[in-house]
Amino acid sequence: MGFSPRGIWLLLYYISDRSQFPGDEPVRQAALITRIGECARWGVDYIQLREKDLSARDLESLATRAVAEVRKNSSTTKLLINSRIDVAIAVRADGVHLRSRGDVAASDARVIFAKCGVDKATTAASCHSLEEVALAESHGADFAVFAPVFEKNGASGVGIEALRRIAQREIAASSRMPVLAMGGVTLENAGACVEAGAAGIAGIRLFQSGDISKTVTALRKLGSSPTAPVSRRHPYQT
Repeated sequence: MGFSPRGIWLLLYYISDRSQFPGDEPVRQAALITRIGECARWGVDYIQLREKDLSARDLESLATRAVAEVRKNSSTTKLLINSRIDVAIAVRADGVHLRSRGDVAASDARVIFAKCGVDKATTAASCHSLEEVALAESHGADFAVFAPVFEKNGASGVGIEALRRIAQREIAASSRMPVLAMGGVTLENAGACVEAGAAGIAGIRLFQSGDISKTVTALRKLGSSPTAPVSRRHPYQT
């Protein structure tokens, strides 16, 4: 029996990139904070602050503003910091997004959070292959962002069938870590990702450009609307 997207809560994940906004640095940061507030207000589930070119001090300053903006506009949206667990802890963000290479494992990230008194941090992981998805899952990541699915900026994507194999991998559905689709995903092809088994849609431009209310409304039509995201049994998950 094939996978059916009906009955799932489609996770929406906005990944920031202030360089896409026009203007000087203060103007770009202000535009980003405004967009973060809009995404939170319209119910985007996760927002990743991915401004990896900033120094730790500047990232902490921007993250402090981002956390405040999310809290002001939503009681459910979670803000994650790209890679920097220390900054996530310092600004009381909801968790961290870990790179596929160069970052600690999700299990180690949980230990660090716990030692700092944070016992319910979300850990997401970037993955580019089935092996990386399996590794993130074994370390208890809450979800993986799999990319690139479609062609983007001239680079070839792995395609829908690769996403399908990963999203529907051989593991009990109740224990399967959610996998979000990213990379060239648009409103026009997001439905194919959901049909293939993606538990959500992640993107930069998809959420950062255009009318966010229309984007969220269109994506929400691809899934149902239960009162909480899909849960799974996992030894590391809190």
